[in-house]
Amino acid sequence: MAYSTTILNQIASFFPRHDFEKYAQKHHRGQKFRSFNRWSQFLAMTIAQLTSRKSLRDLVNNIRVQKKRTYHLGMKSTSRATLARVNEQQPYEIYQETFFQILRKCQTHAPSHNFKFKGKVYLLDATTVNLCLSVFPWAQYRKSKGAIKLHFGLDADGHLPVFMDMTDGKKHEIEWARSLSLPSGSCVVFDRGFTDYSWYGALDKRKVTFVTRLKSNAKVYEYGNRRKPDSPNVLEDQKVKLRGYTFTFRRIIYVDPETGITYHFLTNSKKLRASEVAAIYKERWQIELFFKWIKQNLKVKTFLGTSANAVLTQLWIALCIYLMLAYFKFMAKFRGSISDLLRLLQLNLFERRPLSDLLRPPDRDRKILISPQLTLWNQL
Repeated sequence: MAYSTTILNQIASFFPRHDFEKYAQKHHRGQKFRSFNRWSQFLAMTIAQLTSRKSLRDLVNNIRVQKKRTYHLGMKSTSRATLARVNEQQPYEIYQETFFQILRKCQTHAPSHNFKFKGKVYLLDATTVNLCLSVFPWAQYRKSKGAIKLHFGLDADGHLPVFMDMTDGKKHEIEWARSLSLPSGSCVVFDRGFTDYSWYGALDKRKVTFVTRLKSNAKVYEYGNRRKPDSPNVLEDQKVKLRGYTFTFRRIIYVDPETGITYHFLTNSKKLRASEVAAIYKERWQIELFFKWIKQNLKVKTFLGTSANAVLTQLWIALCIYLMLAYFKFMAKFRGSISDLLRLLQLNLFERRPLSDLLRPPDRDRKILISPQLTLWNQL
């Protein structure tokens, strides 16, 4: 049998070590490390994500037990105190830069969206993570409650996170959305929580298409002739103006054929068919599934550090792991879900076997040898 390194070793080789060291020098604070480095921190936190370690002590003990299998990774000896100090003090920006480098690599292999819209389609939303105020005093949300808000923008091509920001729980989504530099010719999809008519007008001026839903109490005025519906599920396709603004948009009233629910969509697109607008908005559900997935499978709700820097360090590393899983899924054409892929890596993390064999779909044409003992057992 040919020699093979551990699955963890092959995962580590996915991350560009040479560029990582450049980022490490760029984002270093204080004195030089004597017996530790940022690569060791990154690998330790990666193991924490992949093995769902509950605490720093649990993580360090796990690494110590697997010392023979982590020797060739270039990891320095890791103690709980050292890892905690580095997480608290060393800038998280190194992992932010690593994330965007991996993102560019993933985007070249990500499958394109299935809409007729030619530009990029971005899905915007935010989710709140509750924290203990006595442990995270900087994350005050209410008088006796702490929380942070994670703002995300998902690319419909492969459903990759391309925007991420962490703010306090009080910051509204629209404040974050206004700061985004969305490229001209792209399309952005968001729910009613982002309602801001002046922002809609700013997007229209920058030639950014948007698709959203109207609030039930929105004051709109019909303007011009109605378009002929392109689908039996489209009840109305009307040019409208919003109260107090001179911008002209389209209101589309659509009935979902599966649930029978009526939706009122608003868009500034003049070219998209009404049914296509409904399909683009339906894609927004993918970011809800993304939030659910990362909260259930990665460590983004409990943290191995209490400072804002430690929290951001853990979040950016978790997103790097998500991109790695997405890349493996794209390249190996893995038929299972990304959760199935994560479970495979978790169960075989310290095994010595080729990663390509682990991700390869089973050969259905291969004959399975049945033991005579099993045949005898079935006859009993």
